[in-house]
Amino acid sequence: MAEHIPGTDTPDNEPQTVSVPDKPALEGLESKLSARWREEGTYAFDPDTVRDEVYSIDTPPPTASGSLHVGHMFSYTQTDVMARYKRMTGKNVFYPMGWDDNGLPTERRVQNYYGVRCDPTKPYDADYRPPAKAAKNQRDFDVVSRRNFIELCEELAVEDEKVFEDLFSTLGLSVDWNRTYRTIDDHSRAVSQRAFLDNLRAGDAYMAEAPTLWDVTFRTAVAQAELEDREQPGAYHRVSFHAPDGEKIYIETTRPELLPACVALVAHPDDERYQRLFGTTVKSPLFDVEVEVKAHPLAKPDKGSGIAMICTFGDLTDVTWWRELNLPTRAVIGRDGRILADTPEWIATETAKENYAAIATKTVFSAKETVVEMLRESGDLDGEPKKITHPVNFFEKGDKPLEVVTSRQWYIRNGGRDEERRERLIARGKEIDFHPAFMRSRYENWIEGLNGDWLVSRQRFFGVPVPVWYPLDAAGNPDYDHPVLPDSASLPVDPAAEPAPGYEESARNQPNGFIGDADVLDTWATSSLTPQIVGGWSVDEDLFAKVFPFDLRPQGHDIIRTWLFSSVVRADALNAAAPWKHAAISGWILDPDRKKMSKSKGNVVVPTDVLNEFGSDAVRYWAASAKLGADTAYEIAQMKIGRRLAIKLLNASKFVLNLGATEKNVALADTSVITNALDLALLAQLTDVVNAATSAFERYDYAKALQLTESFFWSFTDDYVELIKDRAYGAAGDAEQASVLATLATTLDALLRLFAPFLPFATEEVWGWWRAGSVHRAPWPNVDGLAAAVEDADAGILGTVAAALGGIRKAKSEAKVKQRTEVLKATVTAPEGAVARLRAGQADLKAAGNVRELNLAVGEGELTVSDVELAPPAE
Repeated sequence: MAEHIPGTDTPDNEPQTVSVPDKPALEGLESKLSARWREEGTYAFDPDTVRDEVYSIDTPPPTASGSLHVGHMFSYTQTDVMARYKRMTGKNVFYPMGWDDNGLPTERRVQNYYGVRCDPTKPYDADYRPPAKAAKNQRDFDVVSRRNFIELCEELAVEDEKVFEDLFSTLGLSVDWNRTYRTIDDHSRAVSQRAFLDNLRAGDAYMAEAPTLWDVTFRTAVAQAELEDREQPGAYHRVSFHAPDGEKIYIETTRPELLPACVALVAHPDDERYQRLFGTTVKSPLFDVEVEVKAHPLAKPDKGSGIAMICTFGDLTDVTWWRELNLPTRAVIGRDGRILADTPEWIATETAKENYAAIATKTVFSAKETVVEMLRESGDLDGEPKKITHPVNFFEKGDKPLEVVTSRQWYIRNGGRDEERRERLIARGKEIDFHPAFMRSRYENWIEGLNGDWLVSRQRFFGVPVPVWYPLDAAGNPDYDHPVLPDSASLPVDPAAEPAPGYEESARNQPNGFIGDADVLDTWATSSLTPQIVGGWSVDEDLFAKVFPFDLRPQGHDIIRTWLFSSVVRADALNAAAPWKHAAISGWILDPDRKKMSKSKGNVVVPTDVLNEFGSDAVRYWAASAKLGADTAYEIAQMKIGRRLAIKLLNASKFVLNLGATEKNVALADTSVITNALDLALLAQLTDVVNAATSAFERYDYAKALQLTESFFWSFTDDYVELIKDRAYGAAGDAEQASVLATLATTLDALLRLFAPFLPFATEEVWGWWRAGSVHRAPWPNVDGLAAAVEDADAGILGTVAAALGGIRKAKSEAKVKQRTEVLKATVTAPEGAVARLRAGQADLKAAGNVRELNLAVGEGELTVSDVELAPPAE
C-alpha cells in the first residue's frame, strides 16, 4: 500500500532558488495554474488507500442543462475550501464531480435544441441524426425512441458540461476531474435500477393504486417533496345540501366544480351544531347524490360553516378523510385536468345527468364557472362568492394547480406510513453532524410531517426507466402482482424498448405475452444515490468500502427535504447506515435588496462577468467569508476587498523575499536563531492563529479561519514588516538579521498555507517563487516546533510597538513632513506593562520611526505620543 504524504517541503540540501517577478499580478493565474494542476494530478485521488486515510465528498451534481449563476460559485467554493484544508492535513481527498442531466430541464432543452420528441414505443434507430435546424412548431418535431433521446441528451450534455467545467476550473475547485459521472449515463442508470430492484425485493418499494398528486401540464405524478404552496386568488361559495326533511345544510367551498365527486359531508365530532346529523344522509345540489354526514377531528368548526364536503379528490385533506373514513371513490377529473366526458354511474337522475353534461370535458376553471351559474339558477348558492387569497399546491416546476387523481404508481417506503421507520430515519439523522447544527431540525420536521410514502414513478419519457415488465394473461390483462424482473448483469434496461426476460419482442402487448412498465423513476430517485453511484456501490466494492459512509455532503438548505432526506432513506435501506458523517448546509445568495436571486425574478448575475472583473481569488474570498447556513448578499464590495487582499499577498510576499528571506530561513524545528523579542511576539501570535484556525476548520467554520488569518496578515504587513526593515537589511548586525529573516520566512511560509484553501491562485504563485512543488500538496501549518520558543514570549509587544509607531507617523503627517524625517526626540506615555513592551521593541521602533531619542514614561490611560521634536528641513 502506498504511503500518502500530501506534500513535502524542499529538502534542506536542495534549496529552491528565489525568483520573484518584477510586477506580480493576478491576471492570467487561473488558466496557467489550472492547467498545471490538472497536468500534474495535484488533486487526484489515490485509490491505493485505506478508509481512515480518506476524506470523501458527495459533491452536488449541478444541473448542466441549467444556466450558470453566482450561487454555483458561492456554495461550491465553500465545499472546496474544506476539501483543500483536509488535503493539507494529510487526507487522501475523494472529490468527484457529477452532472445532473436526468429530469425535466434536460428533457425540455434537448427537445427544443434538436427539435425532437421522445416516444418510448418507437424502435431504436442506430443511424438517427436530428435535423440540422429544429422545427419551430413542436408538432413538427422528430419522434424518436427513448434510447435515441438519451443519446442526444448525452451529446448535448457534453457541451453544457464543458461550460460548467471551465467555470469550476477557473474558480479553482480542487476536483479530481478523472472522477466524473452523469446521472443519466449507463453506470448511473444501472445503479439506480439495481437499487430500486433491491428495494423491491426487500419490500421497501411497492406498487399501489392510490390518490396521487398530478400535474396536468406535465401529465405526471408529483411527490410531496416537490410541492410548493403559492398564494392564489379564490372564492368561498356557500352551497346548500338537502336533508330528507327539506332542511338546507350549508357548506362553504372553493371548488364547487367538484360537487359531482362529493362522497360525504364532515364536521368535528364535538361540534354541537351538526352532531344530530352524524350518520344521516343528505343530497348534493345539482347532482342529487346521497352522501352521509360523518364526524372527523380534522374538521374545523371555525372554518366556513364548520361542515365541509369531502370530494375525491380536492386536496390532500380529502385523501386523509377518504382513507380514514373508508369512503368510496368518485373521481370526475381526468389526467388532462378536464372533467371526464362520460357521466358517472352514481349520477342517476335525468336532471343530474343534464347538469353533468353541461360540464363534461371542460377545464376545471370553465367547469367551476358553469357550476356556479347552475347553483344560482337552482337557488343552491347562498349569496355571492366571497373572494379570498389562499395557498394552493403546485408542482415546483409547474404553472397550474395540482389535482389529485387515482393512479397506479411505484412508492419507496420513507416512514410516512411507518412509525418505526420514521423513528429510525430520525435516528439516522442524529448520526450526521449538521453544520450549522440547527439545520437538523429541518430534517426532523420534514420527517415528522410526512403523510405518505415516497412516490417515485413519473409519467415522463426521459429518465431512468422503471426496470419492470408484467405478464399478460390469456385475456391480455397485466398481472401486476407478479412482475418480471431483470438480472443485475443486464442493467440498465428499458422495458419500453426491450423484451422481458424469457419473452420474444413479438409477445409484447399480446395475450399470454408481456407489457413493459412505461414509467421512469423520479429524478430524485437517482440523485438520492450519488454516494452509491460515485462510490462504486455494487460495481467496485473495494472503492466503496474506502469512501462510504462519505465524510461530507454539501448542499443548500432548500433541498434538505428532497436530496438530503431521500439520500438517507436509500442509504438506510441499502446500506443500513447514514450516507455521510457531516452535512454542510449553505444558504442562498440574495440580491442587494435581500431577495433570493432567481432567473424568474431577473436578478441573477452571470459568474463569468465577476470572475473576469475581480479574479477567482476575490470571488472565493466573498464566498468563504459567509458562514454555512447563512443567506448572503451578493456584494461587489466584498469581492473588491478579496482582490485587494490577494494583490497585497503578492506584493507583501515579494517584499519579504526581496528582504532576503529564503526557504532555508524557515525555522520550525530549530528556532534558536530567533532571539529578538519582537520576532518572538509575532511568532506567538502566529502560533495562536494557526491553532485557532485549525480548530475553526475542524468545526467546519472556515469563515472564522479566514477572518483570523486575514487579521493576522494585515498586522504582519502593516505593523511587523514596517518595524523590522532596518534589521532585515543588517543594520543591527548578523544575529539580529538572522532572527528577523527566520521570522519573516517562517511567517510567510505559514501564511501561504493558511490562505491556500481560500486564495489558491495567489498562494500557489507566491509558493513557486521560493518553494518547490505545490502549496496545495504541502502540509497544513504545524507550529508545535515553535511552542517552546514562544512559551515565554509576550504576544502583545507587536501591537504596542506598532501603536507607538503609528503615533510618531501621525505627528509627522500632521506636520506635513516626509515619514523619513528624523525625530530628534519624542515621549511615549503608557501603562507600566505597555512600557515594558515598548522597551523590548525599542530598537525597532526607533529605527522604523527614525527617532534619535525616545523617552518612555509610565502613565495611566491609553498609549500616547507627545513632545515630538522633528529635525528641521534640510537647507
